[in-house]
Amino acid sequence: MNGILNIYKEAGFTSHDVVAKLRGILKQKKIGHTGTLDPDAEGVLPVCVGNATKLCGLLTEKEKTYQAVLLLGQETDTQDASGKILRTAEVKVSPEAVREAIESFQGSYDQIPPMYSALKVNGRKLYELAREGKEVERKARRVYLREIRISWVRLPEASFTVTCSSGTYIRTLCRDIGERLGCGGCMKSLLRTRVDRFAMEDSLRLSQIEEKMAEGRIGDCLIPVDRMFEECARVQMKEAGDRLVYNGNAFSDQAADLGTAWTVKEEAQVRVYDSKGVFIGLYRYERGMFRPVKMFLGSLGDKG
Repeated sequence: MNGILNIYKEAGFTSHDVVAKLRGILKQKKIGHTGTLDPDAEGVLPVCVGNATKLCGLLTEKEKTYQAVLLLGQETDTQDASGKILRTAEVKVSPEAVREAIESFQGSYDQIPPMYSALKVNGRKLYELAREGKEVERKARRVYLREIRISWVRLPEASFTVTCSSGTYIRTLCRDIGERLGCGGCMKSLLRTRVDRFAMEDSLRLSQIEEKMAEGRIGDCLIPVDRMFEECARVQMKEAGDRLVYNGNAFSDQAADLGTAWTVKEEAQVRVYDSKGVFIGLYRYERGMFRPVKMFLGSLGDKG
């Protein structure tokens, strides 16, 4: 099996749990997720299967959308409502002030990652140090919040949707909003509704994947690898040129069936298929030659 599964991660599971359960369901070891979701969080978790695991890093870096509920007047060690309460305060701010504070974070800002995270410092994961009662200095990282939309404000809580860059911690955003308001805050709940092109309305729970597998219809759920590169032009090989791409070699215009009207810009990336229409990989056009960027030979490509 090769492709991407759009999984709906339920509360109580870690992202690692999802991968482990899928290995059991699919009877396949080569599986990887594309970005950690906290155990209490729910929502979209694209999972790569087989040769599609080469996409894990690429999808991890994609833009994401979340629906969050902020709880004001409470700070915790994990920056969410499940953590140990460190401080409480009366929430004296107005709903208008809360809206203004939330919206002020739209755009770029320097965010300090939380101690309870999988980031490593000197070879140790931060959450391991945090569980030992240790806190270390963390460098701020520039994150980008492209859009923030407030759903409602019912003090001491507020709900908002944020579309942001990879590496943004919504728990930390909630904490930072509370700090800006002077009363503290933490994240009460989190739902990831989108990762790049993967939307929540198309996602499947593990129980549904198990049903599809039992019915022999798991192929209906697997999204082909080449769908991730639909913005790239398609190049199909002549039969004589198949051996070049099977070996991961560069090839010239003459080895491909380009047609008379086909043009490609210098440095453009293209999807390459063999003469039978099986997806081979991603290539870049440089000075009259197509050179390999990432190979997916044997993946579930477009068969037509």
